[in-house]
Amino acid sequence: MTICFTRYTGIEPYITRDGSEIRELMHPAVHGNKHQSLAEATVLPGQATALHRHDQTEELYHVTAGHGLMRFGAEEFPIAPGDTICIPPGTPHAVRNTGNKPLHIILCCCAPAYNHDDTELI
Repeated sequence: MTICFTRYTGIEPYITRDGSEIRELMHPAVHGNKHQSLAEATVLPGQATALHRHDQTEELYHVTAGHGLMRFGAEEFPIAPGDTICIPPGTPHAVRNTGNKPLHIILCCCAPAYNHDDTELI
């Protein structure tokens, strides 16, 4: 059995299609795991991700720091540390930072794993 292991300090962030800064903590294309990805996303104060959806991917967002507003389909609701949201495939969604500190909104668990090609901006 192969151990899949990453160290946070060695992970370079990048910007996704929706505009969030992502650190890919575990991804099949890089780390050897099979079916899902795990990432941390950061949205700076006053910024928002673009409204988007994923045709195949179910996402779990878990807020770890900061405050924001989650757009989920036609609904919007506040999010704060400790909140977890399940986003089914095909659901339009976006996040806006409403606080004055970075919104480390998410440990994003994606199954199947995140793929730029599965992100459709709306």
